[in-house]
Amino acid sequence: MKQQLFVLTGASRGMGAAMAMQLLSPSHELLCISRHDNPALAERASQLKAHLNQWKLDLAQGAHAADQLTAWLGQQDDTAFESATLINNAGVILGVAPLHAIKAEDLTRSIQVGLEAPLLLTSAFLHATRTWRAKRRVLNISSGLGRRPMASQAAYCAAKAGLDHFTRCVALEEASQANGAKVCSLAPGVIDTDMQSHLRASAPTDFPDQPAFAALNANRQLSSPEQAAQRVLAWLERPDFGASPVADIRD
Repeated sequence: MKQQLFVLTGASRGMGAAMAMQLLSPSHELLCISRHDNPALAERASQLKAHLNQWKLDLAQGAHAADQLTAWLGQQDDTAFESATLINNAGVILGVAPLHAIKAEDLTRSIQVGLEAPLLLTSAFLHATRTWRAKRRVLNISSGLGRRPMASQAAYCAAKAGLDHFTRCVALEEASQANGAKVCSLAPGVIDTDMQSHLRASAPTDFPDQPAFAALNANRQLSSPEQAAQRVLAWLERPDFGASPVADIRD
């Protein structure tokens, strides 16, 4: 029985942690890349006798993470896998304020984690698996904010817009390749995560859309991380995955 390989970033909390939990299976090889370990994930993997690797890496150092991924994939027996999937899920919001008020180091980190690291990891993944016969997929977790502007969210919006557009470019490249990878940048909807809590707690003077985010929570319009993870992973398994390189879970 061939295995399915999954590489997932941002697996220590929120929807990433929920996806990691749902991907645990004896028939899956799961590699999680985050700044912190997820002890609950390790415990559950042990219970299920599932194959789990957790790398504690800062994705602001994307080149280092990409080099490690290249080396690790090069050590794998590609004939053991039916599919190989990279899920770029990690992202950060550092500061909720107009662009002029955000520290330079926070702007830099937002782009490094939210856009540069996915670019580098995708490049490494596609290069390392180029000759594999396994079905290859890249799922980038985007946001509606990559498709519409929002005040006091310039860095996050820019990272997600870049994620969408580089996915479009990679889709064109892979379409002409033998066993080209299927790629999609997917907006997962509004989810009850620490990021949402951070936005709701922001001052309306700094973040004009704060009342709208507070209303989403008050009106119970937020998906739980577990619900969102289930929907995202179901999208990944759709037979037409990648037919549209940029999509929204609510479509």
